[in-house]
Amino acid sequence: MVSSSSAHQRFLHSRFFGGLDGLRCLSIVAVVLHHAASSHHGVFVRFNQGVSLFFAISGFLITTLLLRERDSRGDISLTGFYARRSLRIFPLYYAVLGLYTLLVVFLEKDVQARMDFLHNLPAFLTYTSNWFVSLEGRVIFYFAWSLATEEQFYLLWPPVMRYARAAGALAFMSGVLALSLLAPLAVRAGYIDTHVLWGRILTSFHPSISMGCLAALVAHSSRGFAWLYRVLGQAWSAPLALLLVAGAFFWDSTPKALFSLLFTALVVATCIRPDHVLMPVLGLSWVRYVGTVSYGVYLLHMLVFNLVRRAMPRPFTSLLESSLGSGMVVFVNFVLGLGVSVLLAGLSHRYFESRFLAWKEHFDWRTKPSPAEPVVSSSNSPA
Repeated sequence: MVSSSSAHQRFLHSRFFGGLDGLRCLSIVAVVLHHAASSHHGVFVRFNQGVSLFFAISGFLITTLLLRERDSRGDISLTGFYARRSLRIFPLYYAVLGLYTLLVVFLEKDVQARMDFLHNLPAFLTYTSNWFVSLEGRVIFYFAWSLATEEQFYLLWPPVMRYARAAGALAFMSGVLALSLLAPLAVRAGYIDTHVLWGRILTSFHPSISMGCLAALVAHSSRGFAWLYRVLGQAWSAPLALLLVAGAFFWDSTPKALFSLLFTALVVATCIRPDHVLMPVLGLSWVRYVGTVSYGVYLLHMLVFNLVRRAMPRPFTSLLESSLGSGMVVFVNFVLGLGVSVLLAGLSHRYFESRFLAWKEHFDWRTKPSPAEPVVSSSNSPA
């Protein structure tokens, strides 16, 4: 095992965090399985926590890239950051939202659902659905809440990183983490009313994002990295973290904060020790590919599920359920839904998103000359 100082230098100079695409694959598979088994209870209900892993990855990776840009160039370009994020996120998001709008307007038979969607459309367009859209009952395009949460993080955190000192950024994100942990308790105690806007805003912060950001801030310093490396830098740290995550899925009372902590530990262990025991699995080409197109899978998989359920003859599903149980119907829906979603997301990534992603290099500080040799770090797929 290499020393923590050598490992820290390797971490700071890593061009890719190769395991993150593998973790994205795990995240999207969990989310798709959750939605495939939406009519079932038990462990499948908690698979929606796959979104928490996405958040932890995002918080850690975005913060690490911002820190390295500041180290390399002496500043953080907010224009460059938002240009890169816009090129990565907006084209497919608004294309899929436009497709949903057409389908709802022309094909949705439920008049109330159609009216509700059109009423919610401004919130979907402005990434504020987590503030203005109630998730009670049937809500078309409801999964946009997580993308709204992510976009609000992008708006808030980079300016703090640019203008605040390291201690200030650490204190700020620690406060955000405290708010994300205490707000749900305040709701249960009756101090925060989520039926009003300010209550929904206060409860919209997610602990996984905050923990990922804080972990990146700690890992960037030599002293903080040394502490993390002692705890999470062992060859078995990543698989042990994954094992604990798996156990949390099967514990009925697992709090969201514990999921966030375990997911953050998994992300950190994957990034600071690239030769960990789990890497041969996370590094499989098909696993990394699913992770690469996971954003498209997330946006498209609910549409695909509707198509799959309509395409499968009712006598076939009835026979399948009567002979093998409802679990087999869930399994077939999951396999077909995931497979078709990955196929469509792959086509989108290659023939649609790639046209916009190619423009990211025009706003990437790593491709521009700087006074010092740039230190680069990213996942294999676009962050």
